[in-house]
Amino acid sequence: MIEVEVRKGQPIDKALSIFKRKVKQSGLMLELRERSFYTKKSDYLRERKKKAVLRNKYKVLKEKETI
Repeated sequence: MIEVEVRKGQPIDKALSIFKRKVKQSGLMLELRERSFYTKKSDYLRERKKKAVLRNKYKVLKEKETI
C-alpha cells in the first residue's frame, strides 16, 4: 500500500504530488487498467511478443548510433 506522510507545515498539494509520483512509479494504475477486463492468453502473449520486437528494434538502433 502506498502511503505519504504529511509533515507539519507541508502543503497538501506537495503531498498529493508525491503520492501521484509514487503511484506512477509503482505501476499500480497500469495494473488496474490491465485487470479491468479479461484478456485471453493468446492476446496477452501476442502483446508481449510485439513489445519484445519493439524493444529489440530500439536496442539495435541505439547500438548503431554508438558505433
